[in-house]
Amino acid sequence: MRVRRVRVVLLGVLLVTVGCGKRAWARFEPVTCKNSFTEDQEIAEGNKVARQIYGQMPVLPENDPVTRYVQALGAKLVAQAPVLPGVQRQWPFNFHVVASDEINAFALPGGSIFVNLGTIQAAETEAQLAGVMAHETSHVVMRHSTCNMGKQRNKSILYGLGAIGSAILLGDSAAGSLAQAGIGYGQNLDFLHMSRGDEQQADLEGVNILDRAGYDPRGLPQFFETIRAKYGAGGAQFLSDHPNPGNRTEYVNAEIATLPRMDHPVVTTPAFTAMHATAMTRKPLTAKEVKAGAWKQSGLYAAQPGGNGVVMASTPAVSPVGPAGGSAAGSPQTIAPLSRAQLGVSERMAAVQAPRYTVQAPASWKRTDDADGTVTLAPVGGAGGFGVAYGLVSGIAKQDGNGVTDAASLATATAALVQGFVRQGSGLSQAGTATAMQVSGRPAQAVVLRGSSPVVDGGAQLPERDWLVTVTRPDGDVSYLVFVSPERDFGTLKPVFDAMLGSFRPQ
Repeated sequence: MRVRRVRVVLLGVLLVTVGCGKRAWARFEPVTCKNSFTEDQEIAEGNKVARQIYGQMPVLPENDPVTRYVQALGAKLVAQAPVLPGVQRQWPFNFHVVASDEINAFALPGGSIFVNLGTIQAAETEAQLAGVMAHETSHVVMRHSTCNMGKQRNKSILYGLGAIGSAILLGDSAAGSLAQAGIGYGQNLDFLHMSRGDEQQADLEGVNILDRAGYDPRGLPQFFETIRAKYGAGGAQFLSDHPNPGNRTEYVNAEIATLPRMDHPVVTTPAFTAMHATAMTRKPLTAKEVKAGAWKQSGLYAAQPGGNGVVMASTPAVSPVGPAGGSAAGSPQTIAPLSRAQLGVSERMAAVQAPRYTVQAPASWKRTDDADGTVTLAPVGGAGGFGVAYGLVSGIAKQDGNGVTDAASLATATAALVQGFVRQGSGLSQAGTATAMQVSGRPAQAVVLRGSSPVVDGGAQLPERDWLVTVTRPDGDVSYLVFVSPERDFGTLKPVFDAMLGSFRPQ
């Protein structure tokens, strides 16, 4: 366990004079600015904004491994975010990833934070990415967005649609990105830009949150330097309306100098390395592609807050690991194998009524419903924050035009679903060719996918087999069932999977 020195709280003005006429930096003390919004109003308005963002920007689904990593990292930072005087409770923070190539991030009123895929790809360490997110978290904590709204009393908070909480690399580009995506009603977004004072406050509290979370607080200024080195002074547009990197790095480093020395601060983790490798396989969209909107039909992005994509990734979520080696978000990255009894192999089957279909599953298996209609059925302990290790993930893939009407069109739809798995960076790959079959008297196809299971035995992560079955529907859409298991346990579960598939009835 790391040893930390007792922090000494420095009170007084921001700069104090000490011997020989030199100036010493005093510890930053965050405060909320005054505004007329209640906490409930702030949260409610931010939620309205979030729903519109999902309709007009490509947000990665909740079940995406990159999203789950960012959420776990965010939870670790939020645990160290202060609840300031005048605020009754911690803000209901939630974190999301936008598949945009811009190096950017933004925060909505009440705690919704969006990090662009371009930012994640640009970060070189977990501390750097955490620094961006800690900065965003600080804007929410100090209520900068609604304070800005107070300066525009005659305008609805929806007038700006969320960019008012813009953060570290946002500035003018936040308003521009949202406007290009059709958000903002085409009105002037000047009032969305954070003042230099707001940005400085978010930087200073950001490094304090990083420090309390056990990260090397130098990750924040290092990110500034990384972006400048990679993209030049104009890269990511983060110089616009912000202090230049030299000044910014100077005052952030001055704040860091007030912090007690930390033994072995976290710079990066294996979880970040794995997630970053996954993120680098993704092709983020340009502003032009976002505005064109073709991504809305791909099924790869969430349609609403909390939603999954058409295809559910069954690979484990990677979570940041803290200095003590445990999971930062309170849920493990991996699990131990389940026994035959735990899998419920010999149990009676019970009917499950899902949206537009029925299926049977072992009576002890637990059901989880996602907002998009996806249903997960898994033995106790077989699914959780790590993903799905054992069980069935089922749902419906909507089809355009006349839909799927025969075996040929089903083969095309099945291939698209498989490609969706691969494009999501889930670590899965197709093993062999699709085979035709019949399910409930309807044309169906089966494909085997292989990847890495969240199940670890003897210190080794087990390989996983996913059995994807697609079935035509009377309405032209496609039902899909993904049976998930470590490779070595698939034979044990195959009779259960066969019984479940035999019981499947589209409605």
